[in-house]
Amino acid sequence: MARKAKVSKKEKAPQLAIITGLSGSGKGTVLKALEDLGYYAVDNLPVELIPKFAELVSDSSNIRSAALVVDVREGDALRQFPATYAKIRKKVNVTTLFLDADNDVLIRRFSETRRPHPLGVDTSVMSSLEAERAMLQPIRSLADHVINTSKFTVHELRRTIHEKFQDASEGSKIMVYVNSFGFRHGVPPDSDLVFDVRFLPNPNYIPEFKALSGRHPRVARYIRSFPQTVEFIDRISELLIYLLPHYIQEGKSYLTIAFGCTGGRHRSVMIAEEIRKRLLRAGYKAKGTHRDVLVS
Repeated sequence: MARKAKVSKKEKAPQLAIITGLSGSGKGTVLKALEDLGYYAVDNLPVELIPKFAELVSDSSNIRSAALVVDVREGDALRQFPATYAKIRKKVNVTTLFLDADNDVLIRRFSETRRPHPLGVDTSVMSSLEAERAMLQPIRSLADHVINTSKFTVHELRRTIHEKFQDASEGSKIMVYVNSFGFRHGVPPDSDLVFDVRFLPNPNYIPEFKALSGRHPRVARYIRSFPQTVEFIDRISELLIYLLPHYIQEGKSYLTIAFGCTGGRHRSVMIAEEIRKRLLRAGYKAKGTHRDVLVS
């Protein structure tokens, strides 16, 4: 079986993505990946509620697209799915993914996680998998895409889902938070990348700048007047623009970058603002906060 089904990136994004397949094949990872792409995600929705859910998705002005998981946890109700699926396809644009994996891989995953198979602990995992395959066969035959996850890492599976479902016209889905802070008040604990800009000349020692922040044009102009400031902004911008596609490839949906100076009012603020503008110009979504600025 092919490792992954090819889907054109120009394919219209489905309003509803249904994720199904074998227990342990990665359905939770796929659901989370779609949620990161902006899908409204629901796990284990009862089959009898799917038509109503599809109707809500189709009519909602707030939900662009949604994803749900259907699997053997439904029990006997799973037999209703083919008829339900035929009904909702008439009302909403729907795509179904069936996740599979080799038996030895699934058994190893259950062993590593020490989780019982949903069909119970009275039989071996192998017997449960065979029964599960039989139960899911009618659904597998309806699937638009079948993905065997045996050789995928979690990151590779997330990347595959992003490639299939991310609308290229919407650009990068990663959100970059560019923050400033003062080391005097501690490093923000949620920072992914921290840069120390205390090597730059400090405007705090200039009386006319002391009460202002790095967002003030005169303060920003003063800090930018030093060649090391310009070089630092250029180099850090190039580094981040190089790194961000790799973070996206690994499935990261947001990144927090923090720039710190002594008090968090002048140098770090000016640098954070400049870097945020560079990222915006490069096509990324970027927001800025200045934790330790009290007076603008």
